[in-house]
Amino acid sequence: MKKASMMTTAVLGLSLIFATGSVHAASKTHTAVEGDTFWKLSQKYSVSVDKLMKANAKINPLNIYAGLKIVIPTTTTAAKTTTAKAAAAKATTVTAQSVTDQAGTIHTFSKQLSIQATAYSGDASENGGWAGLDYFGNKLKVGTVAVDPKVIPLGTKLYVTGYNSDGLPTGGMIATASDVGGAIKGNRIDIYLPGTPAEVSNFGIQNVKVYVLK
Repeated sequence: MKKASMMTTAVLGLSLIFATGSVHAASKTHTAVEGDTFWKLSQKYSVSVDKLMKANAKINPLNIYAGLKIVIPTTTTAAKTTTAKAAAAKATTVTAQSVTDQAGTIHTFSKQLSIQATAYSGDASENGGWAGLDYFGNKLKVGTVAVDPKVIPLGTKLYVTGYNSDGLPTGGMIATASDVGGAIKGNRIDIYLPGTPAEVSNFGIQNVKVYVLK
């Protein structure tokens, strides 16, 4: 029985090694051209922005230049199935929770974060040279939030509360993680605020609550 068990374990170990190798082999490299962004590459190669950024953790998303080598991750069907099963298993352990906004609307959330928030304006100097646009090329508006994609994936809907600012909805607001910033790392967000850089700087650093909505 012990020999049979050892042989089974060995076979499983080899299977895992081969499976890992097949996923790695499926990845390819893209040589960046002028104007490339992770968003454009996600559309071109049908891979999420979050996966691109994780596969290229050492690359600054605001500094993609011509000639830069970018890893394009791909997965096998088996790997996708495994990931889906893992996500489903994790989802069943989440207790349903909700938060009610100022209008009385109830929002179900999967995670609550205590985060430090700063604010930025639409000025080009604060947006990588692009005035008034988020990472996806959309116009900046109240509700636009810059995040660290490793903490909050791009595209995530949020409910942000606990801030103090005349330029934002009173009590809390629905927001979208649609922007990034070189200084936005870890448990921190940068909230778009209408006004000049000098006016927006009055926001300072505030402790806020961020609810990751389902």
